[in-house]
Amino acid sequence: MSAADPAQRPGRLGVGVIGAGRVGAVLGSALRAAGHPVVAVSAISEASRERAASLLPGVPVLDVPEVVRRAELVLLAVPDDALGDLVTGLAEVGAWQPGQIVVHTSGRFGADVLAPARAAGVIPLAIHPAMTFTGTSLDLVRLVGATFAVTGPGPVLPIGQALVVEIGGEPVVLAEEARPLYHAALAHGANHLVVLVAQAAQALVAAGVDDPGRVLGPLLGAALDGAVRGEGGADASGARGPGAIAALTGPVRRGDAGTVRGHGAALAALAASTGAVDVLEGYRAMARAATQRALAAGLIGPQAAQELLDAVAGMSVPAAPLQQEDHGAEQGPQEDDA
Repeated sequence: MSAADPAQRPGRLGVGVIGAGRVGAVLGSALRAAGHPVVAVSAISEASRERAASLLPGVPVLDVPEVVRRAELVLLAVPDDALGDLVTGLAEVGAWQPGQIVVHTSGRFGADVLAPARAAGVIPLAIHPAMTFTGTSLDLVRLVGATFAVTGPGPVLPIGQALVVEIGGEPVVLAEEARPLYHAALAHGANHLVVLVAQAAQALVAAGVDDPGRVLGPLLGAALDGAVRGEGGADASGARGPGAIAALTGPVRRGDAGTVRGHGAALAALAASTGAVDVLEGYRAMARAATQRALAAGLIGPQAAQELLDAVAGMSVPAAPLQQEDHGAEQGPQEDDA
């Protein structure tokens, strides 16, 4: 090995990955690239086994207690609802070992969910990457510069921060009590953005646009870029401006209540003909929120805001349910939800 070989760095840890979903397999691979040998992985489904073989070649696939037994650093990448029972169950069978580092990747929980393991002498950390995963090697590049929320007891936070830095991420320390709000914010932004795009795409197809993605891509990309840049901005005095809402464009920003009313009529017709009631409901909710935030930021005046809110309130939502579309069996592993 050369002197630059990551495996020769001090403090290398044998990593055990529990859950070879899109998150666990990728983070295990990233830790391996940083010089930490992955000693074992658990993978139940065929998809997880294939992912482990691709991203962690040569690593033995073992049952969970054996993965824990072999590891100095245990990476728990399992669904949120399964995490507490898993930690408790392993504690009950005496699997945890004093001095082990136990890291979970749930955004919802902090380090307290690891209390049964901590009672056995482990070092508990919650490290959540604020990004979505495909479960392929492409994610390894996207980890570089990604933000990771790190939560744990004060004395061991540097360990979590160091692990994040080693795989190219940017650690941000987050308080235990802030984790639920943090995760709700990420889910609201990322997951509901997907729903928003799906709704807009459906309306475009109904309008006769064959390739809605080609239309939406540049538009939404520019809007997102403007919003996230605005959220981080400050004026010359250092005071923060109105934030992301400053990037708002369109009829609400112009105070054009007539256009908003026309949108409502068009989307109501779409709902009546296709059952896509959620498109109109989503538009109403976001137009109302956009109006309220634009007014608070001083982008529109009170009279314009009232006219917009009246236009939104006057939208009639048909009672027809959303029709189910057949997209095939595409549901992925639960452990990979953002």
